[in-house]
Amino acid sequence: MSAQSSTDSTLHVFREIPFDTTADGVLRAMKIRKVSPSLSRLTDDLVARSREVARPKALCRVAYIDERTDLGVTIGGQAFTSHVLRQNFEGIQRVFPFVATCGTELEGLLQNRTDIMESYCLDTIMMLAVETARRHVEQFIKDRYSVGQMSRMQPGSLKDWPIEEQRPLFTLLGGVEEHIGVRLSDHYLMTPIKSVSGIFFPTEVRFESCQLCDRANCPGRRSPHDATLSARYGV
Repeated sequence: MSAQSSTDSTLHVFREIPFDTTADGVLRAMKIRKVSPSLSRLTDDLVARSREVARPKALCRVAYIDERTDLGVTIGGQAFTSHVLRQNFEGIQRVFPFVATCGTELEGLLQNRTDIMESYCLDTIMMLAVETARRHVEQFIKDRYSVGQMSRMQPGSLKDWPIEEQRPLFTLLGGVEEHIGVRLSDHYLMTPIKSVSGIFFPTEVRFESCQLCDRANCPGRRSPHDATLSARYGV
């Protein structure tokens, strides 16, 4: 793994994350049942172009909980308001805020594309790239800090922890745009759009925000809604 750290030893920046996707992998992720010869050729071409420019990136920080309140937690001097976050961080002191991205280089391939299938294929490649970056930083944390099972929470994934909480998260990490090119808009959205942020934390029982979300037909759902768990968290 390639980590390029700043002078702050708690911050780890990854700018050379291997990305070895294949056309078959992209087509599977697109979930198209019948692949035509023209789509196969298109995918081969876009994957080849993507490999030339793709630079997925990520960064994470080791952070410590300063204070717990009824409203949430303070981490590294930054206050986060979330009842669920407060409960998940009960009994732990060290957490790992992070941002991972497909990279500005790969997103550049999507600009000025008018063909729907081309855009869908590139969007899928970008999704695979950001997932590669997220898994890379997750494995780094496990290896470097001897953490076993981890879960993560992401601002905006629950009403209890709204997207506005991106601002203190980016402040806590520091230099996100400078280090990996991810910019936070006035509406708390990230650019490149295929970027993810959140906080990894050690846990004995794996937690997914999806378990507390009752939104039907969510395309990004990773776990079914758990009404019993929702009642336990009070959301």
